[in-house]
Amino acid sequence: MMPSQSDATVLRVTTIRLATPQGRWLIAATALGSGIAFLDGTVVNTALPAIRRDFHTSISGLQWVVTSYLLAVGSLLVFGGSLGDRLGRRKIFVIGVIGFSIASLGCGLAPTLPLLVAARLVQGVAAALLVPGSLALISATIDPRDRGAAIGRWTGATGVASAIGPFVGGWLIDSVSWRLVFLINVPLAAGAVFLAVRFIPETRGAVVGRPDFGGAASLSVGLAGVVYALIEQPRRGWAPVVVVAASVGVGALLLFALIESRHPQPMVPLSVFRNRQFAGGNAVTFVVYAALGAVLFLLTLHLQQDLGYSALEAGASTLPITVMMLLLSSRSGALAQRIGPRLPMTIGPVVLSMAFVLFRRVAPGAHYVAVVLPAVVVMGLGLVITVSPLTTAVLSAITDRRAGVASAINNAVSRVAALLSIATLPALAGVSVGGELGPGFRNAMSICGVLCVVGGALAWATIRAPKTSQMQLAEPLA
Repeated sequence: MMPSQSDATVLRVTTIRLATPQGRWLIAATALGSGIAFLDGTVVNTALPAIRRDFHTSISGLQWVVTSYLLAVGSLLVFGGSLGDRLGRRKIFVIGVIGFSIASLGCGLAPTLPLLVAARLVQGVAAALLVPGSLALISATIDPRDRGAAIGRWTGATGVASAIGPFVGGWLIDSVSWRLVFLINVPLAAGAVFLAVRFIPETRGAVVGRPDFGGAASLSVGLAGVVYALIEQPRRGWAPVVVVAASVGVGALLLFALIESRHPQPMVPLSVFRNRQFAGGNAVTFVVYAALGAVLFLLTLHLQQDLGYSALEAGASTLPITVMMLLLSSRSGALAQRIGPRLPMTIGPVVLSMAFVLFRRVAPGAHYVAVVLPAVVVMGLGLVITVSPLTTAVLSAITDRRAGVASAINNAVSRVAALLSIATLPALAGVSVGGELGPGFRNAMSICGVLCVVGGALAWATIRAPKTSQMQLAEPLA
């Protein structure tokens, strides 16, 4: 029997002013919880060479360390947000943080690569629960007069975590072990849980009906099967297990589309893609973030493995990107609000393609200031030009009633894009299965550059030129 409207809406709370102690601790709890997920996504790439040495694995093993996490997050992110609306946003956020800390402990103590990959998968499931809840809790509990300032503080806190993460992670890897990159999440998660339980009131959305379990399951199985085939085919060939995985994956993805078209409250309402700008914005997101995911995965390996950088040096090498994003993203968003997102979304990916061409020059013996830094700065500029207008264009295409779903879909698209590119690009570019990047790195940068040019062309063709009158609340693509 369907629950009544009164059953579904129940928890309404008096909103909290940001200037109160409860308001400040609420921001601290949500920033700390989401920060460990964002931090983990950036620091783990720095740890990959050390993981490879400890487990004597090939690049395919490292692909699984990264893609297992992205697989769970990308397929379950929208579902995690809907669970919070139904069961309680604080409850799902706390469950996600606790699950993330337990999985991080498993990662840090994993004695074998398969167990590390399994723990990373659980980490991704937990992240899919806690990441959507962070901004949902702020939106539901902070007084509307303070909401903009609250989002600003949250963004600043997570930005600081992203900035210091490569330094702290690199130092831990060089000084002690890559395992501390995961183990450090446990005390941080404990602090987030304490603050959430102590200072955040429970809220729910006015949602009725059963969650879309079938959609979540079919999307997860579909992506898992396809990704397994993409990673293992270069090593195993078309072995029966690869063929079966690919077949099951494609079948499950087709089933996902069928379920979403018939479910009364689908996890991903396919009707939103009838909007040309929303569909176009997500297409741009897919190709641009596919390129970004592959570049960040391969660049960190290349710097440490082929150029002899330490983990700290490799992590710090991309710090200018974070600094530029922190200092200039708000200005980029304001400019897009005045002139419209079409032009920035066209120019930004082209600038990114130029950065990836510059990365082709990164080779053994290259100096950081002369070769690596220029490419990093151009990449940061491309991201500054692209990201805020892209998020604005996607969300402004959808009514306020569906802004949360639109944000979750766009975030999921970015993660699935990175997942598929990391699974596919090393083999496509000719990166050796044995692990040495060699010429394959330069080929990969060229492919990523082409992807970004395609992204710019898609933006010009699909994004409307009129200026956006209102910025929607959106989780940053991380």
